[in-house]
Amino acid sequence: MLRRRTGLRLHDLGPLRAARRADLLALDLTDRRSGYPLQMVVRASDAGLRVAESDVPYRPRTGKSKVTGTWRGTWHAVRDMRSVLREPPADPAP
Repeated sequence: MLRRRTGLRLHDLGPLRAARRADLLALDLTDRRSGYPLQMVVRASDAGLRVAESDVPYRPRTGKSKVTGTWRGTWHAVRDMRSVLREPPADPAP
């Protein structure tokens, strides 16, 4: 669905990001739950910013997931991400 919406070919929406502060603030991100990482990628793509994926080594999780570890968390994640993907594309930056 992300590829259909943005044309990006990403495999993971992990939590690590690198961005210029001004560009990040200009995205006007509003989601404060599970849709936040997806909204950042979608709006960055809409704004014409470069979005790239790099493998980063990390250690296995030490605790339980708050998102996919429960039905409620999973439901919120699906609902939040669906809302982000339904946002109309923003006009690209000039």
